[in-house]
Amino acid sequence: MAHTAHHPRHRRRTPALLLLLALLPATATAAGGLAQPATADSGTGDPVAALARDARPLRTTEPTGDLRDLRTFGRMVGDATVVGLGEATHSSHEFFTNKHRILRYLVQEKGFTAFALEAPWSTGLRLDDYVLHGTGNLQQIMKEEFQRDYSFWNTGEYRDLIEWMRTYNRDHAKKVHFVGDDIGYAGPQPFDEVTRYVTAHHPALLPRLTELYRLQRPAPGTAVGDYMTGYLKRPLAERRDMAARARQALDLLRAQRPAGDRRAFDRAVQHARNIAQVAGQYAYDLGDPADTARAMRYRDEQMAANVAWWQEHTGDKVLLSAHNAHVSYVSTDPARYPRMQGAFLKDRLGKHYVNVRLTFGAGSFNATTDPDESRVEVCTVGPAEPGSNEHTLDRLPHRDYVLDMRTAPAAARAWLKTPRPTRDYGTAYPEPLRDTALADSTDILVHLHRVTAARLLW
Repeated sequence: MAHTAHHPRHRRRTPALLLLLALLPATATAAGGLAQPATADSGTGDPVAALARDARPLRTTEPTGDLRDLRTFGRMVGDATVVGLGEATHSSHEFFTNKHRILRYLVQEKGFTAFALEAPWSTGLRLDDYVLHGTGNLQQIMKEEFQRDYSFWNTGEYRDLIEWMRTYNRDHAKKVHFVGDDIGYAGPQPFDEVTRYVTAHHPALLPRLTELYRLQRPAPGTAVGDYMTGYLKRPLAERRDMAARARQALDLLRAQRPAGDRRAFDRAVQHARNIAQVAGQYAYDLGDPADTARAMRYRDEQMAANVAWWQEHTGDKVLLSAHNAHVSYVSTDPARYPRMQGAFLKDRLGKHYVNVRLTFGAGSFNATTDPDESRVEVCTVGPAEPGSNEHTLDRLPHRDYVLDMRTAPAAARAWLKTPRPTRDYGTAYPEPLRDTALADSTDILVHLHRVTAARLLW
Protein backbone atom coordinates (compact mmCIF):
# COMPACT_ATOMS: atom_id res chain seq x y z
CA MET A 1 0.00 0.00 0.00
CA ALA A 2 1.30 3.47 -0.80
CA HIS A 3 1.16 6.30 1.68
CA THR A 4 1.40 9.71 -0.01
CA ALA A 5 1.84 13.12 1.57
CA HIS A 6 3.63 16.31 0.76
CA HIS A 7 4.55 16.97 4.36
CA PRO A 8 3.87 15.45 7.77
CA ARG A 9 0.55 16.37 9.34
CA HIS A 10 0.28 13.84 12.15
CA ARG A 11 1.81 13.48 15.56
CA ARG A 12 5.43 12.47 15.68
CA ARG A 13 5.79 8.73 16.14
CA THR A 14 8.08 6.80 18.41
CA PRO A 15 11.60 7.88 17.44
CA ALA A 16 13.16 5.32 15.14
CA LEU A 17 16.80 6.17 15.48
CA LEU A 18 16.67 2.68 16.40
CA LEU A 19 15.95 -0.21 18.58
CA LEU A 20 15.80 0.76 22.22
CA LEU A 21 13.25 3.48 21.62
CA ALA A 22 10.73 1.06 20.16
CA LEU A 23 8.77 0.92 23.42
CA LEU A 24 8.91 4.62 24.20
CA PRO A 25 5.61 6.52 24.37
CA ALA A 26 4.92 8.64 21.32
CA THR A 27 5.20 12.40 21.63
CA ALA A 28 3.04 14.97 19.92
CA THR A 29 4.31 17.62 17.57
CA ALA A 30 3.45 21.20 18.25
CA ALA A 31 2.07 21.76 14.76
CA GLY A 32 1.56 19.89 11.54
CA GLY A 33 2.83 20.77 8.11
CA LEU A 34 6.14 22.16 6.98
CA ALA A 35 8.07 23.99 9.68
CA GLN A 36 8.74 27.61 8.85
CA PRO A 37 12.38 28.61 8.43
CA ALA A 38 13.81 30.10 11.57
CA THR A 39 15.41 33.01 9.74
CA ALA A 40 13.91 32.77 6.23
CA ASP A 41 16.73 33.50 3.81
CA SER A 42 18.38 36.08 6.08
CA GLY A 43 18.81 38.41 3.15
CA THR A 44 21.22 36.06 1.41
CA GLY A 45 19.45 36.28 -1.94
CA ASP A 46 19.06 33.46 -4.43
CA PRO A 47 22.13 31.19 -4.16
CA VAL A 48 21.28 28.87 -7.07
CA ALA A 49 23.73 30.35 -9.60
CA ALA A 50 26.58 30.35 -7.07
CA LEU A 51 25.85 26.78 -5.97
CA ALA A 52 25.61 25.60 -9.58
CA ARG A 53 29.09 26.94 -10.37
CA ASP A 54 30.67 24.60 -7.82
CA ALA A 55 28.30 21.61 -8.08
CA ARG A 56 29.58 18.68 -10.13
CA PRO A 57 27.06 16.41 -11.90
CA LEU A 58 26.90 12.69 -11.18
CA ARG A 59 26.44 10.32 -14.11
CA THR A 60 24.25 7.86 -12.23
CA THR A 61 23.43 6.48 -8.80
CA GLU A 62 23.72 2.86 -9.96
CA PRO A 63 26.90 1.01 -8.88
CA THR A 64 27.95 -0.51 -12.20
CA GLY A 65 29.84 1.14 -15.02
CA ASP A 66 32.19 4.09 -15.31
CA LEU A 67 33.21 5.72 -12.01
CA ARG A 68 35.19 8.64 -13.44
CA ASP A 69 32.55 11.21 -12.47
CA LEU A 70 33.39 10.41 -8.81
CA ARG A 71 36.95 11.70 -9.13
CA THR A 72 35.79 15.11 -7.95
CA PHE A 73 34.25 13.40 -4.92
CA GLY A 74 37.56 11.63 -4.32
CA ARG A 75 39.38 14.96 -4.25
CA MET A 76 36.83 16.27 -1.74
CA VAL A 77 37.44 13.25 0.51
CA GLY A 78 41.19 13.88 0.34
CA ASP A 79 43.19 11.98 2.95
CA ALA A 80 40.24 11.09 5.21
CA THR A 81 40.48 7.70 6.89
CA VAL A 82 36.78 7.61 7.79
CA VAL A 83 34.05 8.96 5.50
CA GLY A 84 30.59 9.21 7.04
CA LEU A 85 28.01 8.78 4.27
CA GLY A 86 24.49 9.71 5.33
CA GLU A 87 20.99 9.25 3.95
CA ALA A 88 17.81 11.31 4.26
CA THR A 89 15.65 8.17 4.44
CA HIS A 90 16.48 4.71 5.77
CA SER A 91 15.02 2.87 2.78
CA SER A 92 15.43 4.48 -0.65
CA HIS A 93 16.91 2.58 -3.60
CA GLU A 94 19.06 5.44 -4.90
CA PHE A 95 20.58 6.19 -1.50
CA PHE A 96 21.63 2.56 -1.08
CA THR A 97 22.91 2.08 -4.64
CA ASN A 98 24.78 5.38 -4.44
CA LYS A 99 26.52 4.08 -1.31
CA HIS A 100 27.41 0.90 -3.19
CA ARG A 101 28.81 3.00 -6.03
CA ILE A 102 30.84 5.22 -3.71
CA LEU A 103 32.15 2.13 -1.87
CA ARG A 104 33.40 0.69 -5.17
CA TYR A 105 35.12 3.95 -6.03
CA LEU A 106 36.74 4.37 -2.61
CA VAL A 107 37.96 0.76 -2.60
CA GLN A 108 39.29 0.79 -6.14
CA GLU A 109 40.69 4.33 -6.27
CA LYS A 110 41.31 5.51 -2.69
CA GLY A 111 42.42 2.33 -0.88
CA PHE A 112 39.41 1.95 1.42
CA THR A 113 39.11 -1.53 2.92
CA ALA A 114 36.12 -1.44 5.30
CA PHE A 115 32.40 -0.75 5.08
CA ALA A 116 30.75 0.06 8.42
CA LEU A 117 26.96 -0.06 8.78
CA GLU A 118 24.54 1.11 11.46
CA ALA A 119 24.04 -2.51 12.52
CA PRO A 120 25.14 -4.58 15.55
CA TRP A 121 28.81 -5.41 16.03
CA SER A 122 27.93 -9.11 16.09
CA THR A 123 26.06 -8.77 12.79
CA GLY A 124 29.21 -7.26 11.35
CA LEU A 125 31.21 -10.28 12.49
CA ARG A 126 28.90 -12.69 10.64
CA LEU A 127 28.87 -10.62 7.47
CA ASP A 128 32.62 -10.09 7.60
CA ASP A 129 33.07 -13.84 7.73
CA TYR A 130 30.85 -14.09 4.67
CA VAL A 131 32.62 -11.43 2.58
CA LEU A 132 36.05 -12.82 3.54
CA HIS A 133 35.42 -16.56 3.32
CA GLY A 134 31.93 -17.11 1.90
CA THR A 135 30.79 -18.62 5.21
CA GLY A 136 27.05 -19.23 5.35
CA ASN A 137 24.16 -18.28 3.12
CA LEU A 138 23.89 -14.51 2.66
CA GLN A 139 20.12 -14.45 2.32
CA GLN A 140 19.75 -16.44 5.55
CA ILE A 141 22.27 -14.29 7.40
CA MET A 142 20.46 -11.10 6.38
CA LYS A 143 17.08 -12.57 7.37
CA GLU A 144 18.38 -13.61 10.78
CA GLU A 145 20.43 -10.50 11.57
CA PHE A 146 18.39 -7.66 10.06
CA GLN A 147 15.34 -7.73 12.33
CA ARG A 148 13.30 -5.05 14.11
CA ASP A 149 14.41 -1.62 12.89
CA TYR A 150 17.49 -3.25 11.37
CA SER A 151 15.11 -5.00 8.97
CA PHE A 152 15.32 -1.95 6.71
CA TRP A 153 18.79 -3.20 5.73
CA ASN A 154 17.31 -6.48 4.46
CA THR A 155 17.05 -5.23 0.89
CA GLY A 156 18.13 -6.22 -2.57
CA GLU A 157 20.42 -3.20 -2.65
CA TYR A 158 22.39 -4.27 0.44
CA ARG A 159 22.45 -7.87 -0.77
CA ASP A 160 24.07 -6.64 -3.99
CA LEU A 161 26.58 -4.51 -2.08
CA ILE A 162 27.60 -7.40 0.17
CA GLU A 163 27.84 -9.80 -2.77
CA TRP A 164 30.12 -7.31 -4.54
CA MET A 165 32.37 -7.26 -1.45
CA ARG A 166 32.51 -11.07 -1.52
CA THR A 167 33.35 -11.10 -5.24
CA TYR A 168 36.02 -8.43 -4.78
CA ASN A 169 37.65 -10.41 -1.97
CA ARG A 170 37.80 -13.57 -4.07
CA ASP A 171 39.75 -11.67 -6.73
CA HIS A 172 42.07 -9.49 -4.60
CA ALA A 173 44.73 -10.16 -1.99
CA LYS A 174 43.88 -6.97 -0.08
CA LYS A 175 40.52 -7.69 1.51
CA VAL A 176 37.51 -5.48 2.17
CA HIS A 177 35.84 -5.93 5.57
CA PHE A 178 32.27 -5.52 6.80
CA VAL A 179 31.87 -3.82 10.21
CA GLY A 180 28.77 -3.33 12.37
CA ASP A 181 29.13 -0.36 14.71
CA ASP A 182 25.80 -0.32 16.55
CA ILE A 183 24.88 -1.49 20.05
CA GLY A 184 21.25 -2.66 19.94
CA TYR A 185 22.11 -6.35 20.15
CA ALA A 186 25.04 -8.61 21.01
CA GLY A 187 24.79 -11.97 19.30
CA PRO A 188 26.64 -15.16 20.25
CA GLN A 189 29.79 -14.29 18.28
CA PRO A 190 31.33 -11.71 20.68
CA PHE A 191 30.73 -14.05 23.62
CA ASP A 192 32.32 -16.94 21.68
CA GLU A 193 35.36 -14.84 20.81
CA VAL A 194 35.91 -13.73 24.42
CA THR A 195 35.47 -17.31 25.64
CA ARG A 196 37.87 -18.66 23.03
CA TYR A 197 40.59 -16.16 23.96
CA VAL A 198 40.17 -16.63 27.71
CA THR A 199 40.16 -20.44 27.39
CA ALA A 200 43.43 -20.32 25.45
CA HIS A 201 45.29 -17.73 27.54
CA HIS A 202 43.57 -17.12 30.92
CA PRO A 203 41.52 -20.27 31.68
CA ALA A 204 41.23 -19.47 35.38
CA LEU A 205 38.96 -16.54 34.47
CA LEU A 206 36.48 -18.64 32.53
CA PRO A 207 34.10 -19.63 35.37
CA ARG A 208 33.76 -16.03 36.52
CA LEU A 209 33.22 -14.66 32.99
CA THR A 210 30.65 -17.38 32.29
CA GLU A 211 28.69 -16.36 35.37
CA LEU A 212 28.90 -12.64 34.57
CA TYR A 213 27.56 -13.25 31.06
CA ARG A 214 24.96 -15.83 32.05
CA LEU A 215 21.87 -13.62 31.66
CA GLN A 216 23.08 -11.57 28.74
CA ARG A 217 24.25 -14.22 26.30
CA PRO A 218 21.42 -15.07 23.84
CA ALA A 219 20.00 -18.55 24.28
CA PRO A 220 20.48 -20.86 21.27
CA GLY A 221 17.83 -20.30 18.63
CA THR A 222 16.67 -16.94 20.00
CA ALA A 223 15.69 -14.54 17.22
CA VAL A 224 17.37 -11.13 17.22
CA GLY A 225 14.09 -9.22 17.37
CA ASP A 226 12.70 -11.39 20.16
CA TYR A 227 15.88 -10.99 22.17
CA MET A 228 15.79 -7.19 21.99
CA THR A 229 12.10 -7.02 22.83
CA GLY A 230 12.59 -9.38 25.76
CA TYR A 231 15.58 -7.43 27.05
CA LEU A 232 13.54 -4.23 27.22
CA LYS A 233 10.77 -5.99 29.14
CA ARG A 234 13.14 -6.87 31.98
CA PRO A 235 12.84 -4.62 35.08
CA LEU A 236 15.16 -1.61 34.99
CA ALA A 237 17.01 -2.78 38.10
CA GLU A 238 17.74 -6.12 36.44
CA ARG A 239 18.97 -4.43 33.25
CA ARG A 240 21.25 -2.19 35.28
CA ASP A 241 22.62 -5.20 37.14
CA MET A 242 23.33 -6.89 33.82
CA ALA A 243 25.17 -3.78 32.65
CA ALA A 244 27.27 -3.76 35.81
CA ARG A 245 28.14 -7.42 35.28
CA ALA A 246 29.16 -6.79 31.67
CA ARG A 247 31.42 -3.95 32.80
CA GLN A 248 32.97 -6.23 35.42
CA ALA A 249 33.71 -8.81 32.74
CA LEU A 250 35.31 -6.14 30.54
CA ASP A 251 37.42 -4.82 33.41
CA LEU A 252 38.48 -8.33 34.37
CA LEU A 253 39.70 -9.12 30.86
CA ARG A 254 41.27 -5.72 30.32
CA ALA A 255 43.32 -6.13 33.52
CA GLN A 256 45.07 -9.23 32.22
CA ARG A 257 48.55 -9.24 30.76
CA PRO A 258 48.26 -9.78 26.98
CA ALA A 259 49.25 -13.32 26.08
CA GLY A 260 50.31 -14.39 22.63
CA ASP A 261 49.46 -12.01 19.80
CA ARG A 262 48.70 -8.52 21.16
CA ARG A 263 46.20 -8.01 18.36
CA ALA A 264 44.23 -11.05 19.53
CA PHE A 265 44.08 -9.60 23.04
CA ASP A 266 42.95 -6.20 21.76
CA ARG A 267 40.25 -7.83 19.64
CA ALA A 268 38.99 -9.91 22.59
CA VAL A 269 38.80 -6.76 24.71
CA GLN A 270 36.83 -5.02 21.95
CA HIS A 271 34.35 -7.90 21.84
CA ALA A 272 33.94 -7.64 25.63
CA ARG A 273 33.59 -3.88 25.27
CA ASN A 274 30.76 -4.31 22.78
CA ILE A 275 28.95 -6.71 25.11
CA ALA A 276 29.22 -4.03 27.80
CA GLN A 277 28.10 -1.32 25.35
CA VAL A 278 24.92 -3.24 24.55
CA ALA A 279 24.12 -3.88 28.20
CA GLY A 280 24.86 -0.24 28.97
CA GLN A 281 22.40 0.93 26.33
CA TYR A 282 19.59 -1.03 27.97
CA ALA A 283 20.42 0.34 31.43
CA TYR A 284 18.75 3.72 30.86
CA ASP A 285 15.26 4.61 32.07
CA LEU A 286 13.46 5.20 28.77
CA GLY A 287 10.43 6.53 30.59
CA ASP A 288 12.49 9.53 31.72
CA PRO A 289 13.12 12.11 28.94
CA ALA A 290 16.41 13.20 30.47
CA ASP A 291 17.66 9.63 30.74
CA THR A 292 16.46 8.93 27.21
CA ALA A 293 18.58 11.83 25.96
CA ARG A 294 21.55 10.38 27.84
CA ALA A 295 20.87 7.02 26.19
CA MET A 296 20.90 8.61 22.74
CA ARG A 297 24.16 10.42 23.45
CA TYR A 298 25.66 7.18 24.74
CA ARG A 299 24.61 5.32 21.60
CA ASP A 300 26.20 7.81 19.22
CA GLU A 301 29.36 7.98 21.34
CA GLN A 302 29.73 4.19 21.37
CA MET A 303 29.06 3.84 17.63
CA ALA A 304 31.80 6.40 16.99
CA ALA A 305 34.13 4.53 19.35
CA ASN A 306 33.57 1.27 17.46
CA VAL A 307 34.32 2.84 14.08
CA ALA A 308 37.40 4.59 15.44
CA TRP A 309 38.59 1.39 17.13
CA TRP A 310 38.35 -0.52 13.86
CA GLN A 311 40.21 2.15 11.91
CA GLU A 312 42.94 2.62 14.49
CA HIS A 313 43.54 -1.10 15.15
CA THR A 314 43.38 -2.34 11.56
CA GLY A 315 44.62 0.65 9.59
CA ASP A 316 41.61 0.26 7.28
CA LYS A 317 40.09 3.31 5.67
CA VAL A 318 36.39 3.09 6.50
CA LEU A 319 33.23 4.10 4.65
CA LEU A 320 30.62 4.57 7.39
CA SER A 321 26.98 4.26 6.33
CA ALA A 322 24.37 5.80 8.62
CA HIS A 323 21.53 8.29 8.71
CA ASN A 324 22.34 11.93 7.96
CA ALA A 325 21.75 12.76 11.61
CA HIS A 326 24.32 10.25 12.87
CA VAL A 327 27.18 11.30 10.58
CA SER A 328 26.55 15.01 11.25
CA TYR A 329 28.48 17.36 13.48
CA VAL A 330 25.42 19.19 14.88
CA SER A 331 22.20 17.78 16.29
CA THR A 332 18.98 19.32 15.00
CA ASP A 333 17.14 18.10 18.12
CA PRO A 334 19.63 18.56 21.00
CA ALA A 335 17.05 18.05 23.74
CA ARG A 336 16.52 14.47 22.56
CA TYR A 337 19.81 13.74 20.76
CA PRO A 338 22.46 15.82 22.53
CA ARG A 339 25.51 14.85 20.44
CA MET A 340 25.93 12.93 17.24
CA GLN A 341 28.32 10.20 16.08
CA GLY A 342 29.93 12.58 13.58
CA ALA A 343 30.87 15.03 16.31
CA PHE A 344 32.52 12.29 18.36
CA LEU A 345 34.42 11.06 15.30
CA LYS A 346 35.58 14.58 14.51
CA ASP A 347 36.88 14.96 18.06
CA ARG A 348 38.82 11.71 17.75
CA LEU A 349 40.00 11.80 14.14
CA GLY A 350 40.13 15.51 13.36
CA LYS A 351 40.67 16.26 9.67
CA HIS A 352 40.75 12.52 8.95
CA TYR A 353 36.96 12.38 9.37
CA VAL A 354 34.84 13.79 6.53
CA ASN A 355 31.06 13.50 6.28
CA VAL A 356 28.55 13.54 3.44
CA ARG A 357 24.85 14.47 3.56
CA LEU A 358 22.45 12.92 1.03
CA THR A 359 19.35 14.97 0.16
CA PHE A 360 16.54 14.53 -2.37
CA GLY A 361 13.97 16.60 -4.21
CA ALA A 362 11.04 14.18 -4.24
CA GLY A 363 10.30 10.49 -4.18
CA SER A 364 9.54 7.39 -2.15
CA PHE A 365 10.88 5.27 0.69
CA ASN A 366 9.78 2.44 2.97
CA ALA A 367 8.76 3.35 6.51
CA THR A 368 6.40 2.36 9.30
CA THR A 369 3.21 4.39 9.30
CA ASP A 370 1.23 3.17 12.33
CA PRO A 371 1.59 4.08 16.01
CA ASP A 372 2.99 0.63 16.85
CA GLU A 373 5.50 0.89 14.00
CA SER A 374 4.56 -2.57 12.77
CA ARG A 375 3.06 -1.74 9.36
CA VAL A 376 5.59 -0.89 6.63
CA GLU A 377 4.37 1.05 3.60
CA VAL A 378 5.84 2.88 0.64
CA CYS A 379 5.67 6.57 1.54
CA THR A 380 5.89 9.26 -1.14
CA VAL A 381 6.66 12.96 -0.78
CA GLY A 382 6.31 15.50 -3.53
CA PRO A 383 8.62 18.40 -4.43
CA ALA A 384 10.04 20.23 -1.42
CA GLU A 385 8.20 23.34 -0.35
CA PRO A 386 9.61 26.88 -0.70
CA GLY A 387 11.69 27.85 2.31
CA SER A 388 13.24 24.41 2.71
CA ASN A 389 16.82 23.50 1.87
CA GLU A 390 15.73 20.90 -0.68
CA HIS A 391 13.56 23.36 -2.61
CA THR A 392 16.62 25.43 -3.48
CA LEU A 393 18.95 22.44 -3.95
CA ASP A 394 16.56 20.91 -6.45
CA ARG A 395 16.56 24.06 -8.61
CA LEU A 396 20.17 23.58 -9.72
CA PRO A 397 20.50 22.56 -13.40
CA HIS A 398 21.99 19.14 -12.56
CA ARG A 399 19.67 16.21 -11.85
CA ASP A 400 22.11 14.63 -9.37
CA TYR A 401 25.27 16.30 -8.16
CA VAL A 402 27.98 16.60 -5.50
CA LEU A 403 29.01 19.84 -3.78
CA ASP A 404 31.84 20.60 -1.36
CA MET A 405 30.27 23.02 1.09
CA ARG A 406 33.63 23.84 2.69
CA THR A 407 34.79 25.56 -0.49
CA ALA A 408 31.47 26.91 -1.76
CA PRO A 409 31.61 30.43 -3.22
CA ALA A 410 31.00 33.34 -0.90
CA ALA A 411 27.70 34.09 -2.61
CA ALA A 412 26.38 30.71 -1.41
CA ARG A 413 28.14 30.43 1.93
CA ALA A 414 25.67 32.50 3.95
CA TRP A 415 22.78 30.49 2.53
CA LEU A 416 24.47 27.20 3.41
CA LYS A 417 24.99 28.38 6.99
CA THR A 418 21.37 29.46 7.55
CA PRO A 419 19.06 26.92 9.28
CA ARG A 420 16.05 25.85 7.19
CA PRO A 421 13.55 23.00 7.28
CA THR A 422 15.20 19.83 5.96
CA ARG A 423 13.98 16.31 5.24
CA ASP A 424 15.52 13.61 7.44
CA TYR A 425 13.28 10.57 7.80
CA GLY A 426 14.20 7.56 9.88
CA THR A 427 12.27 4.28 9.92
CA ALA A 428 8.94 5.94 10.81
CA TYR A 429 6.82 8.40 8.83
CA PRO A 430 5.66 11.09 9.11
CA GLU A 431 8.35 13.02 10.96
CA PRO A 432 8.54 16.80 11.40
CA LEU A 433 11.09 18.70 9.36
CA ARG A 434 13.82 20.22 11.50
CA ASP A 435 15.87 23.32 10.84
CA THR A 436 19.35 22.44 9.59
CA ALA A 437 22.28 24.65 8.62
CA LEU A 438 23.83 22.46 5.93
CA ALA A 439 27.39 23.77 6.05
CA ASP A 440 27.58 23.63 9.85
CA SER A 441 26.61 19.97 10.07
CA THR A 442 28.23 18.49 6.96
CA ASP A 443 31.29 18.82 4.71
CA ILE A 444 30.01 17.44 1.39
CA LEU A 445 26.52 17.36 -0.09
CA VAL A 446 25.14 14.83 -2.59
CA HIS A 447 21.73 15.85 -3.91
CA LEU A 448 19.48 13.48 -5.86
CA HIS A 449 16.52 14.80 -7.82
CA ARG A 450 14.28 11.80 -7.20
CA VAL A 451 14.42 8.59 -5.16
CA THR A 452 12.34 5.41 -5.13
CA ALA A 453 11.62 2.86 -2.42
CA ALA A 454 14.26 0.21 -1.74
CA ARG A 455 13.58 -3.44 -2.62
CA LEU A 456 12.69 -5.13 0.68
CA LEU A 457 13.48 -8.85 0.92
CA TRP A 458 11.00 -9.64 3.70
